[in-house]
Amino acid sequence: MTPADAVQRLNTVLAHAWMVRTFLKHADEIQENEDMLDVPRTLYDSIRAVEPAFERGDTADYLRRLKGKLPKLRRAADYFHAHFREFSPHTNFEMADLSLRGVVRHLEEIFSQVTASESTSDTPSAL
Repeated sequence: MTPADAVQRLNTVLAHAWMVRTFLKHADEIQENEDMLDVPRTLYDSIRAVEPAFERGDTADYLRRLKGKLPKLRRAADYFHAHFREFSPHTNFEMADLSLRGVVRHLEEIFSQVTASESTSDTPSAL
């Protein structure tokens, strides 16, 4: 997969993460728990971190930045999965868990399809 193709796919996956973030940001059940609030904050930070590179069309920077955020995203998804039922067993939270874990899995799959030389190139390419 080309870096430009990967960026397009990654950006679509991040759109799903943004929706999970929005749901959690407004979920009354988690508002008093700083650890749980770190989940939507991590999503926000990760998505916004790649936005300037996307707007510039700098695929190498986009891929580097998002790959660097992937461990934090994985930890946030794991934390949410382990603890969401403490706040609510509602289907909305179950679906947010499923979606967030799917986001991380899809990000990892896309990164695995971009060769190391393509994803670390210093030459920006057009999106």
